[in-house]
Amino acid sequence: MLIYCSKAMCSLTDITNPDWDPILKKAAAIITNKGGRTSHAAIVAREVGAVAIVGTGNATTVIKDGQEITISCAEGKTGVVYEGILPWEEKALDFRNIKMPRTAPMLILGDPDKAYRFSFYPNKGIGLMRLEFIITSSIRVHPMALVKYDELKDENVKKEIDEITAGYDTKTHFFVDKLAQAVATIGAAFYPKDVIVRMSDFKSNEYANLIGGKQFELKEENPMIGFRGASRYYNERYKEGFRLECEAMKKVRNEMGLTNVKLMIPFCRTVEEGKKVVGLMEEYGLKRGDEGLEIYVMAEIPSNVILAEEFAKVFDGFSIGSNDLTQLTLGLDRDSALLSDIFDENNPAVKSMIAEVIQKAKKAGVKIGLCGQAPSDFPEFAKFLIDQGIDSISFNPDALIKGIENMLEAEKV
Repeated sequence: MLIYCSKAMCSLTDITNPDWDPILKKAAAIITNKGGRTSHAAIVAREVGAVAIVGTGNATTVIKDGQEITISCAEGKTGVVYEGILPWEEKALDFRNIKMPRTAPMLILGDPDKAYRFSFYPNKGIGLMRLEFIITSSIRVHPMALVKYDELKDENVKKEIDEITAGYDTKTHFFVDKLAQAVATIGAAFYPKDVIVRMSDFKSNEYANLIGGKQFELKEENPMIGFRGASRYYNERYKEGFRLECEAMKKVRNEMGLTNVKLMIPFCRTVEEGKKVVGLMEEYGLKRGDEGLEIYVMAEIPSNVILAEEFAKVFDGFSIGSNDLTQLTLGLDRDSALLSDIFDENNPAVKSMIAEVIQKAKKAGVKIGLCGQAPSDFPEFAKFLIDQGIDSISFNPDALIKGIENMLEAEKV
């Protein structure tokens, strides 16, 4: 359902998934019945600069289509929906005299259309660029549906793919070209600063929603801890799809000359799995060290922390994914509105895991950063990270200035 809020379009739904990304890109606000602070709707809202209220329980029954409302998240953790269009104030920020902290403040970004504007924000590069936003908005087709186009069973799907890929000599060339163009836009906007691109991390139910995806995805009971991340890349069910991702990254680095683009592997469960993926990337023309190529791994599973010394021998560094690490440390579904009060990066168990992986990374002599909302929301969390010696903290653009303020305060002796 689409409604008007503060003279702009608002998306109102039960829950969102990556299929919604093209719509959310145009929305001024997002309201969902389900989901927590790290749900898809909340994450994408921060990415596209929209206001979001998630986990309301009954928004789709209380708010009517066409109703004028004002949505505010200025009151704190709990968002408020007001009837009618209320007056508001706009505050201009002057970046010219912002002091930069010693710890590198980086950005989280996935939308190439915003790259050049955000490049003028105070930053030390992109700490996390997600491919999912690009795939859902610019490509829309499941990679394996392009690889195995001739084996597609649904003629309507083939017709839709034909329309989308018109003008390309092969279906796979379409995927490589579109993905490379989008990544290169962000790489060029921030050059020569590092742009760390995380290879695709859709869950199986999200992949299934891409055009042609249902033929190539199994139905999983719990996709959040299922066939995702590194486990997909070397598996025959997706190996050729991963090859296309690597071809696009190789084009960005080798043909376009954007060697500031570095790569990152998500949800890598074991050291052996990491070795398989890095070996496969080398086979596909992305060898660690060539033209300065660095390959990082997300530290978001307890095994990444426990065996950090071993992972550090395979990868060039870590990026702490606090959302998944919190989820898996506390044993809760981060998308559950019922459990949202328990989800807390400040939990002593989570902070213990974060401190441990930072210390192990420092000892191994590899880089380590964190991508997440907590350092901007909680000054004490930023201080905790800096006291541990973290190298960088990545923020969504809307949280960057507050995050830098927290970092500067934490660095005071």
